[in-house]
Amino acid sequence: MLLFMIKKAFFDTWDNFLAVILINLGFIVVLTVPLLVPHALSQISNVLFFVALVIGVLMVFVYAGAASLLTRDISDYKTPEFKDILVYLKETWVSSLILGGIYILHVFVLSVALPVYSSMGNLLGLAALVFLFWASVIWLLSSQFFYPIMARLDRKIPKIIRKCFIVFFDNTYYALVSGVGALLIVVVSGFTAFLIPGLGGMLLWLNVGLKLRLLKYDYLEENPDANRKQIPWDALLIDEREKVGKRSLRGMIFPWKE
Repeated sequence: MLLFMIKKAFFDTWDNFLAVILINLGFIVVLTVPLLVPHALSQISNVLFFVALVIGVLMVFVYAGAASLLTRDISDYKTPEFKDILVYLKETWVSSLILGGIYILHVFVLSVALPVYSSMGNLLGLAALVFLFWASVIWLLSSQFFYPIMARLDRKIPKIIRKCFIVFFDNTYYALVSGVGALLIVVVSGFTAFLIPGLGGMLLWLNVGLKLRLLKYDYLEENPDANRKQIPWDALLIDEREKVGKRSLRGMIFPWKE
């Protein structure tokens, strides 16, 4: 399943090359706010610096929510309609704002707690640091599914977060691969100035992963007595493999010659 996940994410990106670049251009534009505006305002006031930074970060999360729905369409073999961006923003902005607020709160708590517990120099401080570390890791690996779940399953924050943790704890190895893959996409994107695959490619990767992983739950719902550790992925992925099709390097570059 994981190998096909990589293949599908790659070809979905390739087949929608221009659309992914346009999504990433939107990210680049939005990212200029938290990257440039706070620095300019820091010369005036530290308060304005932090206010601008928070607003800029929240803007990125709001845009990411709408972009996730566009990448969901791509993963569903649909041509993304950029005229729908306003509709998608309207559908997701509240949930995206709350996710952004949670991340900002998380960073704030760590910035306060880490120096305090580090300076304690005793077993209690060490235990608190270990707890914060693992709690942060679990949250980060779980929250990667927030946007895909919001795009496919639910728009209510408590239900989205609950399902994030369910997916993580029920599919820990997959969550690790998905998280590492998302990180690698971001790193590789640095060489293309985040135009491709970029943050849009990362969202597409996460949407593809959840789309395929949900086939497991459809199967278990239809077969409640099945062994959860022996999912027949070859059978479940037949339709998806047919839709992706067989590809060759020549066909990718010169599709008209196939």
